[in-house]
Amino acid sequence: MNTINFAANIRVTALQMVTRAKASHIGGALSITDILAVLYGQVLHVQPDAPDLPTRDRFILSKGHCCVSVYAALALRDFIPVAELQTYAQNGSRLMSHISHKVPGVEFSTGSLGHGLPFGTGKALAAKKRGAAWRTFVLLSDGELDEGSNWEAIMFAAHHQLDNLVAIIDYNKLQSLGTNESTLRLEPLADKFGAFGWSVREIDGHDHAALQQALNSVPWEPGKPSMLIAHTTKGKGVSFMENKVEWHYKSPNAEQLAQAIAEIGPTP
Repeated sequence: MNTINFAANIRVTALQMVTRAKASHIGGALSITDILAVLYGQVLHVQPDAPDLPTRDRFILSKGHCCVSVYAALALRDFIPVAELQTYAQNGSRLMSHISHKVPGVEFSTGSLGHGLPFGTGKALAAKKRGAAWRTFVLLSDGELDEGSNWEAIMFAAHHQLDNLVAIIDYNKLQSLGTNESTLRLEPLADKFGAFGWSVREIDGHDHAALQQALNSVPWEPGKPSMLIAHTTKGKGVSFMENKVEWHYKSPNAEQLAQAIAEIGPTP
């Protein structure tokens, strides 16, 4: 699969969904799009026609408020009908505004930040105890690293040598009302994970070749869980959204949607 085209399609689809629903969190949804395109296009062992296959890899979006990009990716990979995306965030829809396990291909409902990695760590431990070969991937926001539950899971995963666990940090450096640096400083982030016993790499989170190389080669060290720090841009791909904290909350109007789609460019 051409993951560049896949990412462009996810971006356009997510923008249309958020605009239609007058919903929020598009900035963070766009910052994870390239990661999702590579995961669903090249890395994850999943089958759209058998989303509950016991041997599947497990993917958990811990930053559940950015679910539009995952829903878009799932629809474009035929897990759910593309037409169903029009119901996003409407009363009665299974496409809730925080990711829901009611949707085929979604492992866990998240929204309360800090829950995804602890849950994923438990899944990885279960696979180890069963001698199963499937892997668990968890995509976290940088802001949710303020939550202590993550650091408990980080210690636990290293202690149990869960090298079937891969965590990815969407490191766009903005959270809620401001920068990470002004809210609660995270650096030196890579050193912290290394000190906790993880194998750590840092990459450009929008570089598809780098993402493919890193994620297709896990575990990087036997006996250690893998932590990929992906440096990203909030609102990536849309000039007036990039690095703007207000797009954590705003939804585009029709004129802004047209401009955003034009900037992303034609998609096949």
